[in-house]
Amino acid sequence: MTPDRLLQLFLRIGGTSMLLALVFVVAPRAWMEEIHTALGLGVFPDTPIVWYLARSTSAFYAMMGGLYWLASFDMGRQRLLLLFLGWWTVVLGVMLCGIDLWVGLPLSWTLSEGPVVILMGLALLYLISRTADAHV
Repeated sequence: MTPDRLLQLFLRIGGTSMLLALVFVVAPRAWMEEIHTALGLGVFPDTPIVWYLARSTSAFYAMMGGLYWLASFDMGRQRLLLLFLGWWTVVLGVMLCGIDLWVGLPLSWTLSEGPVVILMGLALLYLISRTADAHV
């Protein structure tokens, strides 16, 4: 598989996984409450700001998924955008580690979120560096 095709596949798989967050923009409250409890996070707080943040964050992830898909169609022209996304994904991963520790999320959550996001950003940057446009 060529580096360009691998990058395109990476963007589309990542984009699709982020687009799945659309479900939680409109998911019934009971689903979100059950998932929260199943993850060992206790009772889901029933306040307007918590519901707003949960649903708007899901919408934001879905928007990012669409952006990944759009960028995958013309990666050469979108190189600067892809570099931005790669670096900011690394920064986001570091911030998520800090936020998770700060707010007291379980260690299993922290280890499966921030470090994974950092690795995804680094993988994106590596794949960009291997494409044909990287050598122009």
